Amino acid sequence: MSILIGLKNLTIGERKTFKLHTLYMIIEGFVLGVMALNEFVFIKSLHGTNYQLSFLFQFSMLVFLFLIVINEFLKRVKNRKKLLRLAAILSRLPLIALLLFPSTKEEMLAQPYFHYIFLLLFLIYFAGNIFINPNINYLLKVNYRHQNFGKLYSYSTSINKIVMLVVTFAYGYILDYNNFAFTYIIPIAAILATISVFVLSMITYPEDKVIIVKQSIIQSVRSSIVEMRYILKNNKPYRHFEIGFMYYGFSFMISVTVITIYFYEALNLNYASVAFYRNAYNILAILLLPFFGKLIGNIDPRKFAAITYSSIAIYIFALLLTSYFPGHFVFLDITIYYTLLFYILFHGIFAATMVLLWNIGSAYFCTPEESGTYQSLHLSLTGVRAVFAPMMGVVFYELFGFTVTFSIAIFSLLCGVVLMLWSYKREKTGYTNA
Repeated sequence: MSILIGLKNLTIGERKTFKLHTLYMIIEGFVLGVMALNEFVFIKSLHGTNYQLSFLFQFSMLVFLFLIVINEFLKRVKNRKKLLRLAAILSRLPLIALLLFPSTKEEMLAQPYFHYIFLLLFLIYFAGNIFINPNINYLLKVNYRHQNFGKLYSYSTSINKIVMLVVTFAYGYILDYNNFAFTYIIPIAAILATISVFVLSMITYPEDKVIIVKQSIIQSVRSSIVEMRYILKNNKPYRHFEIGFMYYGFSFMISVTVITIYFYEALNLNYASVAFYRNAYNILAILLLPFFGKLIGNIDPRKFAAITYSSIAIYIFALLLTSYFPGHFVFLDITIYYTLLFYILFHGIFAATMVLLWNIGSAYFCTPEESGTYQSLHLSLTGVRAVFAPMMGVVFYELFGFTVTFSIAIFSLLCGVVLMLWSYKREKTGYTNA
């Protein structure tokens, strides 16, 4: 009902864009629901190593580093529809090759090179995101009015999370029945992922706003780097925002792979249980998204970021407590730890806020025409921290164990919270020296 009320005063262009983006998000919900268990599939079914597992996550972020190189190219693309569809075909469809993977534990252990094929296929898959993600930001920013941007994005994301929630739970039970069900489920997701991007490409955009500049590749890269440096140097609120993201990103990246290892080695969870912890928080996120979608349009993004960083710090702390207070019960083949109920609660707040902050937060620091460039810079910095952070998480774990690794992650997040609040207060009081 609240969504219908929120759609009342939209323009024709906003309505059309919202319908297409929502359909894209529905199909992507299935895809992301499958991918949510990807890392656990790699360690439990494919029997990959901890360091290989860190590469799987690292690839999902590392590819954004190349946006530094292709930012100028993305700005000068005249036919975004063709670019999106080509990116979908070349990056999503190769996952169909998983149909050729072994279907038993014995065959997989006898042919460990399939670990590397799996990693390569997902590196290709994630590489498509450097063309798709910045264009999503651009297509929405040029079609939604500022006051509707966060609200409409949150509505589509809520529906996306509902689909993802159902799919992840169903997929978890299927994997418990057959640990190698991923060999045919992921290829289905690959086809749907291609279709979803084709739907996204149907969103119209003002072609006259596309900048076409004749430059060599070297000149383009130089221009991109110079522009990004200029933005970080001169847009101080945005610079502080991105430094805060570096603290958050370091924490998230060193902990995310270790959390998967923790579920497998310390808690010995089955697929259904991991599906529960990986997705139950989305129920809360779905309820909170409309509220936070409106909130991000009414408060400074740095204050919003402080909420996000605090929530992840608390859910990592709840995870850490499970080692010392392991009380639990089993329901429908799902092992539920009492301390992890707080993990789910604060993960829900994190999921509802981070999906907005990460995808559209940078757009609040610029004009609609600059949104693609700002998001490209934002994603490029994600790639920078992905060069070292995921691997460092595994190194910290193997050297010091779970407690120290999670404690380092929490400390980094607290630094990010302090920086965001300091930056906001500093600007509010009129002190703007670099």
